[in-house]
Amino acid sequence: MAWRKQMRERVLSEARALAAEGGWDKVRVADLALRAEVSRPSIYKEFGDRAGIGRALVQRETEAFLLGLAVVLEEHQDDPRSALEAAVAHVLAEAGENPFLHAVLAATRGGTDALLPFLTSRPEPVYSSAWRLLAGWLSAVVPDAEEDRRAEAADLAVRLTLSHVLLPAPAPGATPERVSRAVWAVLGAPAE
Repeated sequence: MAWRKQMRERVLSEARALAAEGGWDKVRVADLALRAEVSRPSIYKEFGDRAGIGRALVQRETEAFLLGLAVVLEEHQDDPRSALEAAVAHVLAEAGENPFLHAVLAATRGGTDALLPFLTSRPEPVYSSAWRLLAGWLSAVVPDAEEDRRAEAADLAVRLTLSHVLLPAPAPGATPERVSRAVWAVLGAPAE
């Protein structure tokens, strides 16, 4: 069992490195097996196919990303508006600095990357996981707001932020405040 977990981590780490180097479309299972020092049949047994590797990789990246996002929200919990702005700024900074995400987005802009649907049109893991995190956080910081409004605000925040990751604004520095202002408007909170 420990060997399987280590093998899985090695494969995903090498898949991330290969995707960051040349885009997901250039990642071949044969190259991945060579770099991870495991057999191709072992990779297929663990992940099913190349798309399964992609799903697992996006899931792993999402989990690591959400841990960082949760830390940012916690660090600013005494000021929810600032916390949300810091969280959006964190997402945008990570999107700009993460070599794997950069490769996915760069390849997409060239019209070739197969991993983009995991970031946009398929709700799992990115959208749903981020929504659950934010909805839970909103429940804790604005417990008096209606549950439907908190759910709508979390949805709005995630969708707007993902939109800015995929298509950055001309003045990205204003994005965190704009997203925060929209969220608090949905919650019915007065403007500050």
